[in-house]
Amino acid sequence: MTLAAIVPERSRIVVTAVLLGQRIDTAGLERPDMIQSNPLVLRDGAGYVALYRFGVAVFTGMTIVEQDAYVRALQPRISGRAAPEDTETAAVETGGIQEDRIPPGGPIQVPEFTPERFVLLADALAKSVALGRDEREINRVFDSIEPLAVSLASTGTAPFPRKKLLKLIGQILVAQHRVSGRVAVDEKPDILWDRPGLERLHARLEDEYELKERATTLQHKLEVVVETARTVTEILDTNRSTRLELVIVLLIFIETILSTYSIFKGLLH
Repeated sequence: MTLAAIVPERSRIVVTAVLLGQRIDTAGLERPDMIQSNPLVLRDGAGYVALYRFGVAVFTGMTIVEQDAYVRALQPRISGRAAPEDTETAAVETGGIQEDRIPPGGPIQVPEFTPERFVLLADALAKSVALGRDEREINRVFDSIEPLAVSLASTGTAPFPRKKLLKLIGQILVAQHRVSGRVAVDEKPDILWDRPGLERLHARLEDEYELKERATTLQHKLEVVVETARTVTEILDTNRSTRLELVIVLLIFIETILSTYSIFKGLLH
């Protein structure tokens, strides 16, 4: 018996995650042969498709033409369409090994490419792409608040007029709304309840894409952004209170002058 007859032939599979928008409505796409419903994972011909409500679709076993056609069919269900569409791919090598491995700089190696393994890999890729979007959102807001922080540190005053400060608060609130709680990185795929033997692969994928570290960093940045919004609001309130105090002092001063004039006029008569 030859070695080729003992060792299974290796094959390579490419899995692609595509950021399509802010949200994908998957209601009504369920069917009896689906692998799971949340996220919605379907078998499509020789491949699989996973649709995540936070705006990501993951494909494997499709040509570029088939993938584009699938995305076009999904367009009515996509809100807040992403431009450009971010993608992230992973190469998976099957056969020739007994356990799942992710060697440094190499393809992900699995004994066989089962639907359960696709679900785990799709989960990691989808979260990675979505985190990339959220990181850009927060970094964009960081670029906007940097001049404010520098001015407050050096002069103690805000460099923007009131309207621009209000616009900055709006940008911060939008970023907070979009980022906060959108991608639950700490949540494990439900399929691990049925296949606990794949826990190790899931942990290795989390480490490979640094999901927890990126989510923690993103949360810290979000806290800084929220604190900045609170500071800007306090600055606006302080400025408004100062103006009101000046108006009140001016009114008291005018009333004092008028009262003094009335008294003086009465004494003259």
